[in-house]
Amino acid sequence: MVGLRRARSQAELIGNTDLLLIPSLSKLCGSNIYLKCEFQNPGGSIKDRAALQLVQDAMERGELKPGMTIVEGTAGNTGIGLAVVAQSLGFDLLVVMPNDQTPEKTRMIELHGGRLMTVPPVPFRDENHFYHTARRLAEENPNYWWANQFENISNMRAHYLQTGPEIWQQTDGAIDILVSVAGTGGTLAGNSKFLKEQKPELEVWMIDPDGSGVYEFLLSGEYRATGGSMTEGIGIMRLVENFRHAKIDYALNLPDQDLVSIAAYVREQDGIVLGSSSALNVAGALFAALQHEPGKTIVTFACDLGERSISKLYNPEYLRSRDLNPEPEPIDALKERYRAARSRALKVERRDWQVN
Repeated sequence: MVGLRRARSQAELIGNTDLLLIPSLSKLCGSNIYLKCEFQNPGGSIKDRAALQLVQDAMERGELKPGMTIVEGTAGNTGIGLAVVAQSLGFDLLVVMPNDQTPEKTRMIELHGGRLMTVPPVPFRDENHFYHTARRLAEENPNYWWANQFENISNMRAHYLQTGPEIWQQTDGAIDILVSVAGTGGTLAGNSKFLKEQKPELEVWMIDPDGSGVYEFLLSGEYRATGGSMTEGIGIMRLVENFRHAKIDYALNLPDQDLVSIAAYVREQDGIVLGSSSALNVAGALFAALQHEPGKTIVTFACDLGERSISKLYNPEYLRSRDLNPEPEPIDALKERYRAARSRALKVERRDWQVN
């Protein structure tokens, strides 16, 4: 059987994920929409890739030595990925995480051997923010190494070296559009950088949820946002080093209600259970497809296991608590709304923030 692997640790199983056609949406728009199945990684998310590259690069630089503890601030999936990698390579792990994340994620960090510290969710400017707390702990203890996924470009290197080349090979170079949300920006940056080097005319779409300021930053140069989103680890209110490497052609803001509709439709039609960030990716992919003639090849990411969104995206009581309607919008209505809403897609002209 071609492609089957035999591994000595879970870290060796990271990467080489499959590309899956979404039949229902592809038929609906006339273009092929593919999911990169990142839930196949041993930690169940795309963040496994960044976790492994962060650790490997630090070991090669001599920053992370045997007996040290890895520490990181994360909304969840990076913590799980680091737990898998740390256990595989013989390191201890301390994860600092906001206490409002789904219990599915917090439990997995502990099951994979990580130690968890939760803190109240506060604005980034507050020194008690999970990012600053992790940084402070690492600075105070010489036996700690801070992964720093937002500023450490080993994050985007994981996708430049691995994910992007996989997509290029799997599509035989025929990819026309890449669609991705941005948290740290590592996935978006590494993949867009590699794929645009192969095919400069490739369109890259960045999808932003409510409560994030990336769309507004690309428009005006300032981070401003309204509302909020149930998505976790997606969107940001500051410019970080990984994001500065991203090559973006279009930016789009989509509300959480669209995620409910897309997730329900794909689950019912294709049996694919999307997490909230994956549903945002897929909604963005459908929107991008409908702005073109049929026949395009579009790739986006199933960022993690859909089961990690059970308590939010698939919980009617939670949705109502956020003034969201658990009943999905009919797909034909969503399609026509997207087709008519081209003006909502921002063509990115500002490049002063970008690393060339």
